[in-house]
Amino acid sequence: SRIEAPEGAATFFDHQPALFAAFNRFYGTIWSEGSLDQPTKEVGRLRNARITDCGNEDLRFAGAKQQGLSEELVELIEPGFEGSELPDRYKLAIRWADVLIGDPSSATPELRAALAAEFTEAEIVELTIVVTMAQAFSKAAIAWGPPPT
Repeated sequence: SRIEAPEGAATFFDHQPALFAAFNRFYGTIWSEGSLDQPTKEVGRLRNARITDCGNEDLRFAGAKQQGLSEELVELIEPGFEGSELPDRYKLAIRWADVLIGDPSSATPELRAALAAEFTEAEIVELTIVVTMAQAFSKAAIAWGPPPT
């Protein structure tokens, strides 16, 4: 069964308000600061949502849309993305997300070299944090149970 909000509270996060506030500061910083563009972050986050089937596939962050991540591009974050019209940068972000979500030790030297050629070290760190935080949050959301229908 799903974890419910405490009596008189708005969300189940109100069981741990201090932890949720700290998480929001951290997660907000990831999305509002840094060197990696928002569309690439969103591609990584959406790839995770699609793989884990966490229920957040329909959520879109406004900054990514404002910076050009269209719904037409979002639709291509699926199996077979390599042959799609997605920009190469997004394809590379998806490949990295797939490794992080699956088996991080499976990253090939070729993939690492491609990342280094396209992204700065700071951007690789940021993309890694976005994807792995999204995965952690997805796993928690799945564990908490599906929202009421």
